[in-house]
Amino acid sequence: MSEYRSLEVPEGVVGERIDRGISRLFGLSRTQSAEIAESGGVKLNGELVGKSDRITADSVLEVRLPQPPVPVSIRSEVVDGMGIIYDDEDLVVIDKPVGVAAHPSMGWTGPTVLGGLAGAGYRISTSGAAERAGIVQRLDVGTSGLMVVAKSESAYTALKHAFREHEVEKIYHALVQGHPDPSNGTIDAPIDRHPRDDWKFAVVEGGKPSVTHYETLEAFAAATLLKVELETGRTHQIRVHMSAMRHPCVGDLTYGADPALARTLEMTRQWLHAVELSFIHPRTGVKVHFKSEYPTDLTNALARLSADR
Repeated sequence: MSEYRSLEVPEGVVGERIDRGISRLFGLSRTQSAEIAESGGVKLNGELVGKSDRITADSVLEVRLPQPPVPVSIRSEVVDGMGIIYDDEDLVVIDKPVGVAAHPSMGWTGPTVLGGLAGAGYRISTSGAAERAGIVQRLDVGTSGLMVVAKSESAYTALKHAFREHEVEKIYHALVQGHPDPSNGTIDAPIDRHPRDDWKFAVVEGGKPSVTHYETLEAFAAATLLKVELETGRTHQIRVHMSAMRHPCVGDLTYGADPALARTLEMTRQWLHAVELSFIHPRTGVKVHFKSEYPTDLTNALARLSADR
């Protein structure tokens, strides 16, 4: 089932693409909005429009909205390799292993951080969507390292604000192909959904502001180990920015990594690890700082590169 909704176009979305405007107006994902438009579900002043058409002023927008999805429940489970770095009444900091999603989602049947915490007896904040309760940041399934999850409602609110205002220090280590030039620098390039592949992201004109700082830690013959600090926190930000520089993360085949090098280093995912996380504790007001060691697959890849020198 679906329902049609119509509204006069507000000034704030005039000039935007149809898919972006629908996403903002109805709270849908960009992918959902594009699918509705491509299936003939959007009219502007009574005429069908596509996802890339622009919203005009003084118009009436008619959208065929999908039936709300069935809620995704959190499954209590044991997540192998998920470590607890810190825990108090307000928050828990975990060391997320590769292959684990932050929270349940449609189509994902693997383990999740929230499921692992539930299985370990943790009670998490109920703020936010039910399947994302307590989640104030996310790491890709293929990225390992530090994540903080809110346990109290006050911590959820404070941490969400801190991440939104870029007050959280997030440092990653990334092994990228080749040798970035300059060896230390800043990438300031907007990111949004890929214009052709909805499941990917890309540097796109008019995308969301995205800033990545990087510094070379060690150079090998075929790759470079970087320290990366995020000023913003866009989906796939490091992977997209490094790929745009033509230095994708080793093993990141989605964003153009060399499969031969990935096989040589026995990497089955992107070489990317969240090594440090710092923020002001929402209750004490004291800055806290956490670190995570590399997992075995990343350490082994570095060892192979060192042996080839």
